[in-house]
Amino acid sequence: MARHPLLAGLAGAALVFSGCTSSRPAPRPAAPAAPAAPTAGAPTASATPPGPGGAGGRPGAPATPKKYSDVVTAEAITDEGIIKTHRVGDKLYFEIPDSTMGRELLLVSRIARTAENIGYGGEQAGENVIRWEKNGKKNVLLRVVSYNNVASNEQPIAQAVRNSNLEPVIGNFAVETMPADSHSVVIDVTNLFAGDVPTLGIQQGRRTQYQIRRLDPARSFITSARSYPMNVEVRSLLTYEAGAAPSNASTGTITVEMNHSMVALPKTPMQARECDDRVGYFSIEQTDYGTDAQRAERKCYIARWRLEPKDPAAYARGELVEPVKPITYYIDPATPLQWRPYLKQGVEDWNRAFEAAGFKNAIRALDPPTAEEDPEFSPEDARYSVIRYFSSDIENAYGPSVKDPRSGEILESDIGWYHNVMNLLRNWYFIQTAAANPDARRTKYDPEVMGQLIRFVSAHEVGHTIGLPHNFGSSYAIPVDSLRSPSYTSRNGTAPSIMDYARFNYVAQPGDGVTQFMPDIGIYDKWSVNWGYRLFPGETTESEKATLNRWTTARASDPRYFYGRQTGSKIDPRSQNEDLSNDAVRASELGLANLRRIVPQLRTWTTTNGEDFDDLGELYAQVVGQWGRYLGHVASNVGGVYETYKTADQAGPVYQPVPAAEQKRSLAFLHKEAFDVPAWLLDRNILRLVEGAGAVERVRTAQNSVLGQLLDPVKMARMIEGEALDQTGYGALALLTDVRTGIFREIRTGAATDVYRRNLQRAYVDRLRGLMTTEPVALPPQFAAFGPYPRVNVGQSDIRAFVRADLETLRRDLRASRSRDAVTQAHVRDLTARIDDILDPRGAVATGAAAGARPATGVAEEADLTHAHGPLCRHN
Repeated sequence: MARHPLLAGLAGAALVFSGCTSSRPAPRPAAPAAPAAPTAGAPTASATPPGPGGAGGRPGAPATPKKYSDVVTAEAITDEGIIKTHRVGDKLYFEIPDSTMGRELLLVSRIARTAENIGYGGEQAGENVIRWEKNGKKNVLLRVVSYNNVASNEQPIAQAVRNSNLEPVIGNFAVETMPADSHSVVIDVTNLFAGDVPTLGIQQGRRTQYQIRRLDPARSFITSARSYPMNVEVRSLLTYEAGAAPSNASTGTITVEMNHSMVALPKTPMQARECDDRVGYFSIEQTDYGTDAQRAERKCYIARWRLEPKDPAAYARGELVEPVKPITYYIDPATPLQWRPYLKQGVEDWNRAFEAAGFKNAIRALDPPTAEEDPEFSPEDARYSVIRYFSSDIENAYGPSVKDPRSGEILESDIGWYHNVMNLLRNWYFIQTAAANPDARRTKYDPEVMGQLIRFVSAHEVGHTIGLPHNFGSSYAIPVDSLRSPSYTSRNGTAPSIMDYARFNYVAQPGDGVTQFMPDIGIYDKWSVNWGYRLFPGETTESEKATLNRWTTARASDPRYFYGRQTGSKIDPRSQNEDLSNDAVRASELGLANLRRIVPQLRTWTTTNGEDFDDLGELYAQVVGQWGRYLGHVASNVGGVYETYKTADQAGPVYQPVPAAEQKRSLAFLHKEAFDVPAWLLDRNILRLVEGAGAVERVRTAQNSVLGQLLDPVKMARMIEGEALDQTGYGALALLTDVRTGIFREIRTGAATDVYRRNLQRAYVDRLRGLMTTEPVALPPQFAAFGPYPRVNVGQSDIRAFVRADLETLRRDLRASRSRDAVTQAHVRDLTARIDDILDPRGAVATGAAAGARPATGVAEEADLTHAHGPLCRHN
């Protein structure tokens, strides 16, 4: 789940993507025209070490090639396969046959073994499409191939695409020798795998972070090379000199073991299926210059595995048919035996969804083969999809996939599973269900309880690896009352899709009788798999679109089939992570009611005689975080816009502002649950067991986060536009008035203002200072994959005029304050001086009040409390 951390964070999620047979040949997806072989003479330079931009090798070649037996000597360790490998001493030679020359291969690089704090063994480090290509008779080039820009080879414009997309050369290798039949060439690839080649070594970000100076060739070498009919596997040990090594720093050294897989792409690409914004799928994108669209047309194809029926006739009759090649996952040999059955169940749960697409036994999970069964099995081998188990205290899991860039076909996937994800699951399950769920009222769960939690997360991550992104809108389909129903939740779980971040059922109350608290493979999951994997014999990519569109349009009015996309700049309050139900206010009220029940029991449920209070402190912090999530869910209604993707044959708008009444209802909730002092949370019997200080700052942080979400300049600009275009009846000026009126009620009544409210009021003034003085900063580049984030020119919008008017009103109220409390009087004088400094900085007396002001970034401060993505999943 994201390359983000169920996080995934941002992704990736992280990160951070199908198979059709037909009665007539499927058209090949548009692809780059193959470049003509260069005709220039080979360079004559002698052998050179690898440089920063290439693989080195021996670009020069002898006038007469060496005898085969002089290169591939008697001591050579040879392995037959798609590329024959020869290990001679510390050298590695590739014998590349003509049948492989020019063929596109997927190069997948993974960290096989590493030191502490430098990733984890099994993590992917790079992915490229490559091609070996003869350069005359004496040299072989290694090129990186891109499918970003394409045109059919049959179109004249293919030449222009070729000319504008010259494929970079990352290696130039001398032909060392040829066998007697001359149908292959032998090249020395030692420096490709044991040299400093950025494409195949440690990633650039880590090079910068760890201040890597160079690779030491004396401590870098190839450890193994194996060849198979469709792939080559090479493993090498690379040692770098580093100024900031993250472990064993005194050595100034980083050593990693890399595994590189060169896997042949299918000779015939799978028939692609075009994307539809109304159905969530990971995808690949291309710019196609060969269509008749009279423009460069953007093409999007979904990511899916190639599933083909063993019995096409039976499949066509509507019978369930096994696939020719099922999707297969292996359990990492490093996985504890106790949890293997649950991880496997999470994989095979998806068979229910594939049955909707006409396939039975479409996906399976297997234990790793023993050394006797398969002595060459390796989790790094790109032929195998593996659930990799990492010995890490990171609370995370993620599900990426490796795709054919021509068609979107998923070729392989390795799910990353961190050992400490169990602690994250414990915390969520406890905080979200313990009030109504006796099984959750402890710090160490029974193995069956933890096993079912692991099964749930496993199924979620597998969903990513079959092509499905997060569907944050799914949980919106379920009314609050249904989540409190034992029969409904037993049948349906907590959401129509396990791909939502609908964690556990925090809505169910004690006495409701609910026993099912987690999601399951739901109706949306079955529908989306059917949409993506159903085969249409005889149809092309273009012709099947009409059927798929009819299917989607027919379900548009049913909220169970709604897809709420994952995005870094959410505008639709229906599409939120961590939330439940179609009523954020009521669901959050019930969630808070459960938290109020849990807090008095925390010490009883988390402590044991003779043990310390670490678990109590950790779970209390989880209560605070959950409180913040509920506040964030409701705050998203204010200034929110419903985003419902449609096609031209569907009526109604795609974008529609949240009704004014719902926005005002949500703000009233926030005044009560966020801005009023949360006395229920400030339990001295807990706080004085887990910390010497921090409660006041914790409340300030959460309240300031809600303020940042409400008074976000992008949101305020949407409200100004909504009032102008849609006559919503609730604009940015009204929002400022309502927020100020509630936050500063003590000023009007003359009542004493406690420390929590004083901090909140200062935060309000500082937030307005930011809106008056600072333009929003650009969104970080890592969020670009989640969609556009509109910029707002605050200085030229109504925002500053409204903020100025609000500050002037507040200053008048402060000057009229008649509080007799000395602390409140000092607070009022300080606020007045701060406002003077904002409205007239040249004439105001310097008070230092601006020192703590934060710029208006357009992103809520302390976003982990309001819109925590949860660290459970990333994806590619």
